Amino acid sequence: MSERIAPTLDDVARAAGVSRATASRVINGVVPVSRPAADAVRKAVTMLGYRPNVAARALVTRRVGAVVVLVPETEDRVFSDPFFPRAYHGALEAFHHTGIHVLLSMSHPQDGVGPMLAFFLSDATDGAIVISHHGQDFARSVAASSRPVVFVGNPGVPGLAYVDVDHVHSAATATRHLLSRGATVIGTVTGPMDMTAGVERLRGFRQAMAQAGRSGHLVAEGDFTFAGGEAAAFDLLSHHPQIDALFVASDLMASGAIRAAERLGRRVPDDLLLVGFDDSLIATQCIPQLTTMENRPDVLARTAGQMLLEKLNGREPESPVILPSGLIIRESA
Repeated sequence: MSERIAPTLDDVARAAGVSRATASRVINGVVPVSRPAADAVRKAVTMLGYRPNVAARALVTRRVGAVVVLVPETEDRVFSDPFFPRAYHGALEAFHHTGIHVLLSMSHPQDGVGPMLAFFLSDATDGAIVISHHGQDFARSVAASSRPVVFVGNPGVPGLAYVDVDHVHSAATATRHLLSRGATVIGTVTGPMDMTAGVERLRGFRQAMAQAGRSGHLVAEGDFTFAGGEAAAFDLLSHHPQIDALFVASDLMASGAIRAAERLGRRVPDDLLLVGFDDSLIATQCIPQLTTMENRPDVLARTAGQMLLEKLNGREPESPVILPSGLIIRESA
């Protein structure tokens, strides 16, 4: 039996009744063509089972048909925190039906920006969404590049596109809720201080405390992990047993704070009011369920993906895009 010969671009052009150049334009999407011609070419592609030569198309379009979600975190962190799977799902949604593949790349923060920057600047992808960045080194490096990139979270470098929530306002809202519930001594477990979200959520907490005439000095730094939240809360509650409420900068850390309170014989919410941040699946799995601030990683990443698509199509998206965050009241406060 003779081997079946794969259809060529010339075969598609003949079947569609158009020139080879027109067929190429439709398949590569480089130059718009008339709708009848485009429909004829797409029909011929389906009928013949034509598959474009990826290398040849990349030479024409200067694209490889892939973008990457860059996450400078360890694999353990990415696969244990529900924030990241939801964010990646949002990125996938943004590129659904575009034919663009969405890759995921992780890099340990202790490795520095070198490995991640090298991949970003390579020809492996057409652009990137950056999530959970630490510090500004990577942002400063990519700012000098012309490659398309959008950050989830403020990169802290002017001129770079990003989407975020108003962390200061949200943290202040959470803190004011604790005050309204009658809390007298409120502490906070922050996120990492090398991340914008950690710094700004602490700022919002202190802002609300100052406006209420309270001191905002009862602070312990966490790392957005369960273990980090437990350790920070245990330290804070051990040294300051008068604390009757905690604002914890993520739901995952808040679930650790509940464990810490239990170890110290404290009950949430009877002895300790608690508000988290993210409204993640963990918030409804905790006992008691968490009062928390809404933070949709899927919406953040989908929005970032849509902004990246605009960049890939030669348009500069509106930036920054700041999404709303509402208070979700449950049993913990």
